[in-house]
Amino acid sequence: MEENPAIGIVGFGRFGRLAAKYLAVDCPVRVYDPGAPAQDVDSIGAQPVALEAAARCGVVILAVPISCLRQALEQVRPHLGSESLVVDVCSVKEAPVQWLLELLPASTAILATHPMFGPDSAAESLVGRKIVLCPVRIAPARCEAIRRYLTAKGLVVIETSAAEHDRQIAVSLALTHFIGRSLAGMGAKPQDIDTEGYRRLLRILEVVEHDTWQLFEDMHRYNRYASEARRSFTKALRVVESRIGDDALWR
Repeated sequence: MEENPAIGIVGFGRFGRLAAKYLAVDCPVRVYDPGAPAQDVDSIGAQPVALEAAARCGVVILAVPISCLRQALEQVRPHLGSESLVVDVCSVKEAPVQWLLELLPASTAILATHPMFGPDSAAESLVGRKIVLCPVRIAPARCEAIRRYLTAKGLVVIETSAAEHDRQIAVSLALTHFIGRSLAGMGAKPQDIDTEGYRRLLRILEVVEHDTWQLFEDMHRYNRYASEARRSFTKALRVVESRIGDDALWR
């Protein structure tokens, strides 16, 4: 990500593992996750380490659920170096940015990010995938070096504010997951007699079923725009339903 520094990753869940796999090609990667077997970390070219060792790296990526971010920040804070860069990868940005500023030392550089891909969509390649950068407290030259690195990997880099990110993601991600979870709840499944439109709906379901309920709940709970998106959608459903009228003919 930057010239030579070791990268510490806190969290070795689905995304932490993916990040470690790609980053280990270019630089030393040290992973802290007490729940991850050491052989799993070793197998992708990273090194399992204690929390202190991961936090002392020049770049520290917090690959933890949004609801665990404050705790992770409190854990790494005492071990950060004077020129550390802390990066989060949460799917919500305003609340994490607030916590990063509140809990980290003033000397710590901060870059909020949202990789718009995961272990399924980027299993084979990063080319064409999107990543959002929200610079919080980082020197322009350092941020530009990171942008160049990501672009060289084939990623499409979008730079924006945390608020604008959350406004857009409330619809493009949170609402999509809301629809997908609703489809799963009604038991939607492949049918012999189907349409291309229905198969597209099932693809939404497939995407969200691979993610955890914690991710789903966090992206709604911590995004202040998500409830408005849900209300607009459910209101539109009721209006459409009212257009159909009474189905008494089939009773």
